[in-house]
Amino acid sequence: MFQLVSLSDVVRIPPDKLKGPLVQVAEEILKARYESTLTPEFGYIILVSDVSVEPVGKLIQGDGGTYHRATFKVLAFEPKLQEIVEGEVVEVTEFGAFIRIGPADCLLHISQIMDDYISVDLKQGIISGTNSGRKLAVGSKVRVRITAVSLTRGISMGKIGVTCRQPFLGALEWIEEDTKKKEEAVKKENA
Repeated sequence: MFQLVSLSDVVRIPPDKLKGPLVQVAEEILKARYESTLTPEFGYIILVSDVSVEPVGKLIQGDGGTYHRATFKVLAFEPKLQEIVEGEVVEVTEFGAFIRIGPADCLLHISQIMDDYISVDLKQGIISGTNSGRKLAVGSKVRVRITAVSLTRGISMGKIGVTCRQPFLGALEWIEEDTKKKEEAVKKENA
């Protein structure tokens, strides 16, 4: 889930940047510190915005920089357990597929793709069901449920596991097919 979070921090303005506009310098420092990082509290931090800096800072003896309290907002993506998300297949491997959801790639293990015997063609980047004929390829749009989330602090990507072995999950064309079949069955039943 994407969210906008308000944060505050103390920013050290180095001596060589004291002549620049305070808010602009603080924003550059905060962007370098926070953007493209991962925290257990907020997930993937994508963007820093709306920076506000106290104009009067503090000095520390022996340090030529000034320290200013800053408030700002971050755009974050935090994957939640059981959340249903849509993404795109970006890689097919022997053990499943990687799905891009927001800024992260998650693993759709081969056992979580469909209730069918599965064959994998790595050269063409296709996973197919033997009996159903359904295919999942690089570029396919999918709807999945998040089943596992492991986020650690830092620049690491974290780990997200997903499944599409439930009704109305999987490749969007599969969902369309299932919906049409269900509508036709209801029409026949009501006729």
